[in-house]
Amino acid sequence: MSEKTAPHANGMNRAKLYQLVLFPLNNGATNVYYVLVLSYIATFGSKVLALSMIFASVMVTGMRLFDAVTDPIIGALMDRTNGKFGKFRPFMVIGNLIMAVSILVLYCLTPLIPDTMMWARYAVFVALYAVWVIGYTFQTSCTRSGQTVLTNDPKQRPLFTIFNTVGSLLGMGAMQFFAPILAKNYEGGYGSAGFFRALAPVGIVISLALTLLAVVGIWEKDQPKYFGIGGEKTEKLKVSEYVQIIKENKPMQRLMVAGAGCKLALSIATNTTVLCMLYGCMMGNYDGLYLPMMVLGYVFSVPFFLLTVRTSQKHGQKASLMRYVSVALICYVGVFVLLLLWGHGDGFTLSLLGEGGLSINLYTVLFILLFGVGYGAYYATADMPIPMVADCSDYETYQSGKYIPGIMGTLFSLVDKLVSSLSATVVGVAVSFIGLQSLPTQYDPYTPGMNVVVIVLFCVIPMVAWAATLIAMKGYALTGEKMKEIQAVNACRRDAVANGMSLEDAMQKWQTLDQLPESYR
Repeated sequence: MSEKTAPHANGMNRAKLYQLVLFPLNNGATNVYYVLVLSYIATFGSKVLALSMIFASVMVTGMRLFDAVTDPIIGALMDRTNGKFGKFRPFMVIGNLIMAVSILVLYCLTPLIPDTMMWARYAVFVALYAVWVIGYTFQTSCTRSGQTVLTNDPKQRPLFTIFNTVGSLLGMGAMQFFAPILAKNYEGGYGSAGFFRALAPVGIVISLALTLLAVVGIWEKDQPKYFGIGGEKTEKLKVSEYVQIIKENKPMQRLMVAGAGCKLALSIATNTTVLCMLYGCMMGNYDGLYLPMMVLGYVFSVPFFLLTVRTSQKHGQKASLMRYVSVALICYVGVFVLLLLWGHGDGFTLSLLGEGGLSINLYTVLFILLFGVGYGAYYATADMPIPMVADCSDYETYQSGKYIPGIMGTLFSLVDKLVSSLSATVVGVAVSFIGLQSLPTQYDPYTPGMNVVVIVLFCVIPMVAWAATLIAMKGYALTGEKMKEIQAVNACRRDAVANGMSLEDAMQKWQTLDQLPESYR
């Protein structure tokens, strides 16, 4: 076999173990900023800069209009990039540096603007967030689009989910661990300017380290021989052509709905303000409940990581996503009932530790079981749509011969950011309904009606989002068997083009599995 076709022996492009482990750390690097920015920026704006709470919350979602313009441009730029350092590595590094600089200036310098110049605070707040969004798009889109070159093996691609989750834990989990510890050192906790000055450098260092490891993971695969069917001959598309492509890619449309549902459930149910209201304002013991519950959730998620991969390898990623989202939905019905019962007596509250040591009641046991299993199931599936983006990109190559992972990645990144930022708006608007002028922290007292807000945000909205995910996935055509056919057909066409056949002839000659040579089946 020639050097050009060697990477696809037997129709497969397989990754080495270290590549599967390291490249998903790119998602961990961006998830550092997911916590650092999207979980705290509304609190920073309202508490530290004294901006309007509604403005600080709604602005984050309103910036998606900006994304609607920049994301397709960045996606098209990525698809056209094929330089000395590859297609994806430059965007990963440059994106991370853009985010680092913008957040360092936002969290450390903007509070120095005097409160007599509020117009400047508003302007700088919006401008720096806009710059951060560009960097976030650069790097997050690589997590989705880079998988297309990493591996196309239906047995390996589901493994991306588990390593991606580990990467997310290293990024998101590290920030969730350090944040409450740092907050204790400052009066006002999450609402203190000192907290943000301390948290920003910690997050930047963690994110940069994870980015460099991810670059190592994709280094060998980030070269033209892995780019679609045509490799270096890949057609350069006009931006206007992308619209028609996306309109015809039905699996991608359904995956966008499913991905939005999974992300919305995760981003709202884990929002810092929601957890402050639940564990602090309602249950009265934020410091004693937040970290234990977070750790319990991660412990419960471990078996689900393994189950999702095994189910994906055996039945396809669609079946795995639907199965475990259903588990989360059922469990959260129980959590919903428990929160409805809160306040009906001394026994209807969460209790782990008392003055005499361990102090646990039946209510807490039931909450731990239902929340733990539900959290484990939805946390294991929250990032599952990410490797499925690679399936949709391969499906597009199978249908049209076009290799456009950049636009696929940025399109999904747009949905990701839209939903993530929507969570901040939803939380801010919900809190305003009970008369609060700023987002509550762990030190604020309980306000009448706060329990209803928590029930809606912590349970109802995630449950609706999961239901939307299940409905969208029902008609998703890329089953496990279909993906095996797509990869085999693409591999056969790719090798034929590498050996001199035109792309048009290869597309016409091989369209179904039974038309392929035996070695590709």
